Amino acid sequence: RKHMKISVFGLGYVGCVTATCLAVNGHAVIGVDVNSNKVNMIELGQPPISEPGLDALLAGVVDTGKLKTTVDAAMAVRETDISLICVGTPSNHNGCVNLQFIEKVCAEIGNGLTNKPSYHVIVIRSTVPPGTVVHRLIPILEKNSNLRAGTDFGVCMNPEFLREGSAVKDFYHPGCTVIGQLNPRSGDTLEELYRELSAPVIRTSIPVA
Repeated sequence: RKHMKISVFGLGYVGCVTATCLAVNGHAVIGVDVNSNKVNMIELGQPPISEPGLDALLAGVVDTGKLKTTVDAAMAVRETDISLICVGTPSNHNGCVNLQFIEKVCAEIGNGLTNKPSYHVIVIRSTVPPGTVVHRLIPILEKNSNLRAGTDFGVCMNPEFLREGSAVKDFYHPGCTVIGQLNPRSGDTLEELYRELSAPVIRTSIPVA
C-alpha cells in the first residue's frame, strides 16, 4: 500500500477532519491555515472544531508525527505530492459564492509550484459552482506558477459529503468517491489516496464533479 505526502489547505470543519483521517490511514499530512490559532491548537493535538471521535484520532496522529501543521504554504507544497484545498466558500449577501479565500490559496499554491521539479496534484474539495475550477482557479494556478495544468501539474475536483456530527464516519464510509479529473494522471493520483476506502469511485470531468 502506497502512503503519500499530502498538504491540506484550510483547517476548518472539512479540512481538519480530512487531514486527521488521512493521517490515520498512514499518510504523511501537513495541515495549512492562515489562522495561527488553529495551527497551534492542532499542534497540541486539540481539534478547533467539535466532532464526535475526532479528539482521540487527532491526538494520536499528532503524537506519531503523521499530522503536522504550518502557516507556510510554499513549504507545504514543496514537501508534499498532492494538495487538498478545503477552505471556506461562504455566500455573499446576494447569494453568490465568495471565492476570495480559495483564489488566494490557489495563488499561494501556484507560487509554491514555481521551483518544484516533481509533478504535483491540486485537489479542490471546497464547494464551488461548475465552471469555477476550469475558468477561474486553473488560470490562477498557471499564472502564479508559470506552469501548465495537465502538463506540469495536475488538477482534480473532489466534492466532500461530510455531515456535522458524523463527519469521521462519513469520511470512512462514503456513498461514493467522486473524482473530476483534468487528465488521467491527476485522477490516478487522487484515486490512490482513497485506496483504503471501499466506496465505489466515480471518475468524470471537472465540471460534472
